[in-house]
Amino acid sequence: MAEKVKRLAVIGSTGSIGRQTLEVVRALPGRFRVAGLAAGKNIDLLAEQVKEFHPQFVACTNLKQCKKRLPGGEYLSAEDVVSHPDIDMVVMAISGTAGLGATLAAVRAGKRIALANKESLVAAGEIITVEAKKTGARIFPIDSEHSAIRQCLNGERQKARRIILTASGGPFRGYSGKRMAGITVAEALAHPTWRMGKKVTIDSATLMNKGLEVIEAKWLFRMPIDRITVLIHPQSIIHSMVEFRDGSVKAQLSWPDMRLPIQYALSYPDRPDNPGLPRLDWDKVRELTFEPPDMDKFPCLRLAIEAGKEGGTCPAVLCAADEAAVELFLNEKIKFTDIPRLVALTLEQHQKVIHPSIREIMAAQQWGYDAVLKSARRNKR
Repeated sequence: MAEKVKRLAVIGSTGSIGRQTLEVVRALPGRFRVAGLAAGKNIDLLAEQVKEFHPQFVACTNLKQCKKRLPGGEYLSAEDVVSHPDIDMVVMAISGTAGLGATLAAVRAGKRIALANKESLVAAGEIITVEAKKTGARIFPIDSEHSAIRQCLNGERQKARRIILTASGGPFRGYSGKRMAGITVAEALAHPTWRMGKKVTIDSATLMNKGLEVIEAKWLFRMPIDRITVLIHPQSIIHSMVEFRDGSVKAQLSWPDMRLPIQYALSYPDRPDNPGLPRLDWDKVRELTFEPPDMDKFPCLRLAIEAGKEGGTCPAVLCAADEAAVELFLNEKIKFTDIPRLVALTLEQHQKVIHPSIREIMAAQQWGYDAVLKSARRNKR
């Protein structure tokens, strides 16, 4: 019996993860139909994608421009697209706090979700996991680290003792503290291993991304934060590890390529052959090295872990403050080392709500974003 074609909605289709998702779809003909596309400002690329995939639904931030460039389509909000009964699976490829509403809508609609938007789980993990249990929604992480952990846990009957998240360390692992202050935008965007969007690339350079992944792992795998370890692994071959009660450790290894965790999330439980994916050449892998992260040099990791332990609205503020600070850095308004300073200052000023509603989380996000902009303006005077 032929397998049913999965109808996908790709939210954030013009971004790095969205484009790589469509690469996987092209490489596996007959398995998926792109039924929904949602994008932000890149109308030109969205128009090309619509022409190629002929989606049933289109969502776009600039609706006026969309209707001008793409006449005749059925335009919905991203939330309406992901919850539509004609959608089987949602790929949440938006980065940042903007993805929360659509992620929650997909969860409430009981969809299968391939999740790259870690901020939604970081900010509202308690609400999302409770809703997913009610509706039967299944979340398949697209992050290479969380995909690795899921693969390591697959088939295990007992709970893991510890999760070990690996990190490349970014481009500045060997920098002195003094040299960090002079880092340029171009340097920060030159990640040595991964192909990602600007926001995630900067977060990887500050190690904020790894801190967000710690909080995400807490919710995805129901693991206390003090049993989640971060380990720097510059080769990015081991994508994460799981330690069990008997002391044995399982690891998932592959060449660093985001299309592999994307394909795993889309195709699970199958592992279809994709000739476009690179294979590890063990004749060329000379070493696998590990070291602990330097949290004095990369305080964003420490700030994220502390916010995750605090809980409540603190992780939501962390995400939004980081988003604002990264935008300021990308626009060359602040130094690289100002990112953790502004995030720390914002968290210090925040009055935490312990078990927030989704409205309180969104309000906290807006407050955190605005607080960073205000602090940056004050410092300029």
